[in-house]
Formats: sequence, C-alpha cells, structure tokens
Amino acid sequence: MKVVYEDNHIIIVYKESGEIVQGDKTGDTPLSETVKEYIKEKYNKPGNVFLGVVHRLDRPVSGLVMFARTSKALPRLNKMFANGEVHKTYWAIVQPEGKGKATYVPDGEWHTLENWIVRNERQNKSYVYDREVPNSKNAVLKYRVIGFSERYTLIEVRLLTGRHHQIRCQLAHMGCPIKGDLKYGARRSNPDGSISLLSHFVEFVHPVSKEKIRLESPLPNDRLWHEIAASVK
Repeated sequence: MKVVYEDNHIIIVYKESGEIVQGDKTGDTPLSETVKEYIKEKYNKPGNVFLGVVHRLDRPVSGLVMFARTSKALPRLNKMFANGEVHKTYWAIVQPEGKGKATYVPDGEWHTLENWIVRNERQNKSYVYDREVPNSKNAVLKYRVIGFSERYTLIEVRLLTGRHHQIRCQLAHMGCPIKGDLKYGARRSNPDGSISLLSHFVEFVHPVSKEKIRLESPLPNDRLWHEIAASVK
C-alpha cells in the first residue's frame, strides 16, 4: 500500500489492481482494513480505528482511493462526492477498433460522450444504449486522446456522472475497449488480471481546511504504462 496524501481528516492511497476497497463475499482482506492497520500502527491507536469509505474502484482498476479518517470529514466527503465536487481524472489504455456506435475522435481535444446505461446486477455488467430505455440512467463523460504507443492509445477521461462500470462500457461502446477488459470486449486479458484503467488524478477542496488539493497517482508497475505515459506532451 502506498500512501499518497494524509492528514488528520483524510487519507488517500494507491490501490493496486486486484485489491478490493471494501469487504465482499470473497472474504479477501479489503484495502480499508489495510489502511486501518497502517493508521493503528503509525499512531499507536488503541482499540478500533475509525475509517470511512467514501467511494470505490472496481477490483481490476488501479489508482487513487480516498478514505475519511474522522466522523467530521465522512459526511462532508460523502456530500462532496454526491454533488460532483471531487474531480477524478482517469487514464485508460485502449485499442480502437472502429466498430463503435459512437464517434471516436483522436484529435487531442475534449469530447463529450453521452449514453444511457442499464445495470445488470446478476451479471455484474452494464449495457449501453444511445437513447433512453426502461431502467436506464444517463451517463456522461468527457474524453481526449493524450498519448500513443505502437499498438495502443492513451485516453484521458473525466466523469460527469457516476454509473456502474461507466468508463469501461462507454469506451467499449465507441469501439475502444480498455486493454485487458474481457467483460467489455478486449481481445485478451492482461497477465496479472488487471484492466488498463487508472484513477490518475484527484482534485478537491479539503472539507475541513478548505485548502485546494490536487494529487497524482503513481503509474502501475508495467512497461506499457510507462512507455505510453512518456508519449504524453
């Protein structure tokens, strides 16, 4: 676990792909428990350590995850996430296939992608539509192309809504499945089971100190990530 930011009210850490943020039916140790143990040991805290989960990342995704360290910060952070006041920027490595129903524009400018998404909880998968259908929710993101390697493209994404698997299914819908994401049409899996999606930047106004904070995630320990990141101007 890598701590990227820490103060009395908030802790932000880098999540490796494969880690879960909260406990689930697998019984695997969640990142939240690892962070609690870190706080307990670092500050010699007796008894239970308070830690509030304010958002999650999918298990195969890596990048920045924020936790509340105090009961004062938790409701404020929850409200900030609900109101879109925490701005997260993602990087995704994709392989454009030209088969999408939306327009993929590799000109480096910001473009808006808007669809309707239906979540299938049994399959743990979301389906994308170009118009509103029963049980669908509006899904909006902005994207731009920022880098290239020999076979792949690096896309930067800003979410304007927070739907289930939104980036994964919307990019796939426009013919740009994320590398390694077999669930949404990638050609093959990544060797470590990850998908090439990174929660790379987070920007917000601190809920207590009111300080403006902008943080950047480390890159995954993977040659392609470092190669394609080096192409970003």
